[in-house]
Amino acid sequence: MRLTKQMIQQLLDQNEGFKASTHYSDKNNTHDRRYQVVSGELRIRETGKTSWADSRYDNEFVADEDQTRRFLRNDLGALNTDGLKMD
Repeated sequence: MRLTKQMIQQLLDQNEGFKASTHYSDKNNTHDRRYQVVSGELRIRETGKTSWADSRYDNEFVADEDQTRRFLRNDLGALNTDGLKMD
């Protein structure tokens, strides 16, 4: 299925308040991402740390179009897709 800009916006609008999270860990980096659909956009909060002693971070940002498309594609099964034309 191809997610057009119009479909992306419709999915975001229909899934206001939807939340999901991911966790990633390897030898030198660990981070958690919390995703939430708010006001028609995908917001991401990423917290983590690297192998350096003072390297903890906490970032919050609005996802760009590619990040949003990837998120929606990965979580499509959990989202409200009523009224969408699935090609």
